[in-house]
Amino acid sequence: MFRHIGKSRTYIHNLKLASILSFVAGIVNITGVLSVKILTTNVTGHFAYFAEELVNKNYTSAFAFLLFILFFLLGAFISNLLIEIISRVKPGRSHLYPMIIEVLILVLVAISGTGSILSDTHGQLIACALLFAMGIQNSLVTKVSQSVVRTTHLTGLFTDLGIELSQLFFYRKTTEFKKLGKSIYLKLAIISFFFSGCVAGGFLFHFLELKTLLVGVACLVMALLYDNLLFGFYSFKRKIRFH
Repeated sequence: MFRHIGKSRTYIHNLKLASILSFVAGIVNITGVLSVKILTTNVTGHFAYFAEELVNKNYTSAFAFLLFILFFLLGAFISNLLIEIISRVKPGRSHLYPMIIEVLILVLVAISGTGSILSDTHGQLIACALLFAMGIQNSLVTKVSQSVVRTTHLTGLFTDLGIELSQLFFYRKTTEFKKLGKSIYLKLAIISFFFSGCVAGGFLFHFLELKTLLVGVACLVMALLYDNLLFGFYSFKRKIRFH
């Protein structure tokens, strides 16, 4: 799911990756909205708010929105930087360090306070941390899947889905139709799991508040354990075969 890159990567690898991490992104998204009233999985809206505050000469607020944008960018930058550096030494573990950083950030935010007593500064720091974590995740997923999967925002995804749904009326060859169908199914899976993460996180937030993020952490840890166990299993099978 994380280790396979290039020709060894299959559609199933991308589907598993998309399902798990889009669910996590959905949890982070709704937790950010309910706790600090800030979108924490994409930066599109923050550009509009930044421009609005700048025009209204609310420079402090404008600076805060600029920080949100830059922290998402920084997360994406750090994630890919680590992947490029580590892949030259340990190619099979290049995904591990960005994911560890994401897990640590989500844990720290989860234990940083309750959603009902956050100050403005505390809330902005939480937003920056979550945007940084989602920048890491989006960069990681994009890199690993070779730009096939993105899990933290849906605007481009709905655009691509609309295009592909319209192509169903024109594709006639079986191979083309099958390939198109798999692509549509992958996008629907991302949308469904992102939405499911939002709904599940919304219900859990009433009981757990910021600790809702720990559910996302559990998903990430289980994904890593599953990937390692599966890799170990297939490595063991190959050793037996060659002996």
